[in-house]
Amino acid sequence: MTQMVKSELAKKVLIPLLVLSLLAAMVGVLTRMDFVRAEEAPQLPKFDIPALSSEHKASSLPNVIVVATGGTLAGKARNDDPTNFQNYAAGTYLMADLVAQLPKKDKIADVSTFQFGNKGSGGYSIKELYDLSLAVDAALEIYDSAVVTTGTDTMEEIAYFLDLTVRSEKPVVVTGAMRPWDVIGTDGPANLYQAIKVAGSGKTKWFGTVVMLNDVIYAAREVTKTNAHRNDTFDAPMFGALGYVDDPAVRIYRAPARASKAGTDKWASPFDLKTISKDSLPIVEIIYGYQEAGGGSIRGLVEDGAKGIVTAGTGAGGISSKQSTARAAAIKDKGVVFVSTTRTGSGSIYDSGSGNVIGGDNLNAAHARMMLLLSLAFTNDVSTIRGWFTTFGTQDVEISVDENTVLKTSVEEPLVEPVVPEPVVTPAPTPEAGLPTATVEPTVAPTETVPTATPETAPVTP
Repeated sequence: MTQMVKSELAKKVLIPLLVLSLLAAMVGVLTRMDFVRAEEAPQLPKFDIPALSSEHKASSLPNVIVVATGGTLAGKARNDDPTNFQNYAAGTYLMADLVAQLPKKDKIADVSTFQFGNKGSGGYSIKELYDLSLAVDAALEIYDSAVVTTGTDTMEEIAYFLDLTVRSEKPVVVTGAMRPWDVIGTDGPANLYQAIKVAGSGKTKWFGTVVMLNDVIYAAREVTKTNAHRNDTFDAPMFGALGYVDDPAVRIYRAPARASKAGTDKWASPFDLKTISKDSLPIVEIIYGYQEAGGGSIRGLVEDGAKGIVTAGTGAGGISSKQSTARAAAIKDKGVVFVSTTRTGSGSIYDSGSGNVIGGDNLNAAHARMMLLLSLAFTNDVSTIRGWFTTFGTQDVEISVDENTVLKTSVEEPLVEPVVPEPVVTPAPTPEAGLPTATVEPTVAPTETVPTATPETAPVTP
């Protein structure tokens, strides 16, 4: 009996103590978790974006900021030889000096500059592109629009990264040059001037990022470099241009599908860089398909830590049997996510709807890599990534018309009431004229001749 009483007392004492200790442990864990969250909050970079001058504030012109990263546009010919078209040092001149040389720029905009960097486009890391995107957004908090200058080698990738991540709806125009600034026949000054004109026009607001070179405007998602040397190297193989820049007009003839979502929550991409650290950007690579391609490239990239791989396959995205075997192993053993594209330069690769292989639609391999890299930075869930690729990544057009939709032209014509002709009545002749009473004239066939009445006998028509 005494033992039972002791046991009951022990339970009454120990159970509350156990509960209290568990609660204390939980509070400690939660406190540590909150501390970890505070530690992991992204440390966003700060940018010394120039403020609007008092003159620009008072001006009626649009204010445009040029965010410079270098590239051929800011390049200097080797040995000061103005005929060195291909031998030059990219990213040499400062953008403030180049803008100062543009003639009559005050006709189109009030222009400021921000020197983000000064090197070739291929020299930028993904982490630096993270900073560049945030710098553009910071600039657009102040300015009406932005021009971003880059080298052309990886311009399409940089432009698409900005298209996927810049949160502002204001115009972002990427430009560059195929010849350095100080050679004869350089395209740099004209491209810079025309890009400022496009940005200042405001006509690409809600378009996302666009690319403008050689007087042609392209959507960042669709554009690609097609030639190593020619000034007209950029093209959008399946879609063509959005518009053109002439003097003085900026003409837009079509809009990207994204613009149809202007003013809605669906316009913004899923990739808000302010919510993640740049250290969370994963390794994503590209492999190329060809005759009897080996699987070693896939195995090596996975061993190096690739979380995603884009395949630029033959035809409609095909890869070799060895590559297919390596891909299956990478999915099974490491959970690697693959996106299938084509090496042909155009054509859609449709999604199967399941598994770790996602169809890249008509994104080329370079664009698909940026989309997959950002997707994996925000989630490891393959179904979510597939959803992003098949919606925001695909950007097809859907138009819905219902009974609440009002369709009208841009210029409404005034409503004109129809004119109803009054019947013509021929009055009867006076009795003095001795003429017969008036009758309805018969219809005369075209071949018959109607006799002309003489003035003396013709009736008078009122």
